[in-house]
Amino acid sequence: MARLAPLSEEPTTNEEDEGSNNNNSKKRLHSWRKWNWIKTHFCLVLNKKSNLKILLSVLGCPLFPLPVHPMLPFNEVSSSAQYIIQHFRAATGCRKLEGKVKSVFTTGKVTMDVVDELGSTGGGVNLEKGCFVIWQMVPDKWQIELVLSGQKVLAGSNGAIAWRHTPWLGVHAAKGGVRPLRRALQASSSLSSSCIGLDPLAVSAVFCAAQYMGEKQISGIDCFVLKLSADQKDLAERSDNMAEMIKHAIFGYFSQRSGLLVHLEDSYLTRIQAPGSHPTYWETTMSTNIEDYRTVDGVMIAHAGSSTALITRFGDNLKAGPAITRLQESWTIDDVAFNVPGLSMDCFIPPQELQRDFSSSTSSSEDDLDWRSSPFYR
Repeated sequence: MARLAPLSEEPTTNEEDEGSNNNNSKKRLHSWRKWNWIKTHFCLVLNKKSNLKILLSVLGCPLFPLPVHPMLPFNEVSSSAQYIIQHFRAATGCRKLEGKVKSVFTTGKVTMDVVDELGSTGGGVNLEKGCFVIWQMVPDKWQIELVLSGQKVLAGSNGAIAWRHTPWLGVHAAKGGVRPLRRALQASSSLSSSCIGLDPLAVSAVFCAAQYMGEKQISGIDCFVLKLSADQKDLAERSDNMAEMIKHAIFGYFSQRSGLLVHLEDSYLTRIQAPGSHPTYWETTMSTNIEDYRTVDGVMIAHAGSSTALITRFGDNLKAGPAITRLQESWTIDDVAFNVPGLSMDCFIPPQELQRDFSSSTSSSEDDLDWRSSPFYR
């Protein structure tokens, strides 16, 4: 795969060309680079010409708030959560393929659009259409390719590190531990209890330790609600000296009648502050309706759905008040195949650029320019 060159993130200065050894100057330069990059990246949500980048950054390949942990014994789970999970497992029929499926291949289509702060939309004129392919392998390896209006985003996990590749930022590792691909968890199939994505057993694994929040009606469906929240350790791993993850929580809505997962809703709040400036807060809330369950090899799999993401920016330095941008997406699953021939560990090796960047980042200064300051990638 040919390497896509990232966009230049800052101008070249004479200080860099001459290789100045002045540490104070270098620190000021690094801080300026980092803050300038953050401002440029955040301006995407205010620039209609950058709609495609916003869509791919926020809706393209978001990760689940928490990693998939081994399922807890049922005596450590609340009786209400235990009932909901057992009902879900029975409804999907995932026990039929438990331990038998080692990999999954999925293809689908997406349609995305941006609704501006005033609530107006292009009436379908500006809809961006695309498609995606997902490969997965037990226990925690996955890769996705998503193409939208000629732009391609790739993301993957080899079980130890998750990464992403965009045309405008190049290759970069996800901050924090390896987590499931949220898009894959929207549709349910079956692998093993430890596998991520497209997996009712994975859904039951991530929600087995959830807090029961009661009942709520979603789109006319009476649901049980389970909540998961990232703990302080996870949030700290996804933070740095300029961007602090304050919270990341997700709610799962399970139909009381069918037992199926019909709605996911998650939100995360990030505090951004450069030295000497006022903090700015970014809150992203994403809601997904999960629909059109069909039977594939005896297992219920969701084949369609829609998502809405709200990006809210607020802070003391925003005199005009909060700025809100709304993104919309609809998706369908075209094909699902289990135990893909020829799929091996070699299919999930991170790009060489990432391996070099990852090894060098372990010894770099914390003031170095870092793409991960963006809340979109946390």
